[in-house]
Amino acid sequence: MKRYIVILRGVNVSGKNKLSMAELRDVLNKLGFQNVQTYIQSGNIILDSKETKEVVCQKIKEAIAYKFGHEIAVLARTPQEWQKTLENYPFSQENEKIVAFVFLDKITKETVIEVKGVKEDKYKIVDDVVYLYCPSSFANTKLTNNTIEKKLNVIATTRNLKTTKKLLELACLNLSKER
Repeated sequence: MKRYIVILRGVNVSGKNKLSMAELRDVLNKLGFQNVQTYIQSGNIILDSKETKEVVCQKIKEAIAYKFGHEIAVLARTPQEWQKTLENYPFSQENEKIVAFVFLDKITKETVIEVKGVKEDKYKIVDDVVYLYCPSSFANTKLTNNTIEKKLNVIATTRNLKTTKKLLELACLNLSKER
């Protein structure tokens, strides 16, 4: 069995793509995933599977479309990949309210994107993650998920530092209990 942190794009945002996490857990359990756990209402899942990340994502995407009628992008990482993402954050993490991670569906060769009006906000693109540091606040930044998707031609979903850390903690906590 492999442990995965699975993140969904655009779930329960501004009343769109509503998904009950309890119903989603039921669907995932029926698909044969084990130790299914969700965190908050924005599409964060921890689960175990014998399948590859790609198969896990495809099964979840198809199940959500069938059960809930939503076309949702699904991305997955192992706890080790998640940990590496956190460790590689290149900016200060002192103020967690301005730190975020944009997870991409594929590795990009781009390292620079043209975005006007960024001000003091910073980003760094590394493989399949865009690291964000937004002192202007996420409400005001020009480095939005949609902008990053368009500029890099990827599917992306963003998580703040608090959520990113909590998902790793939950994934590793469950792993240590099983050993």
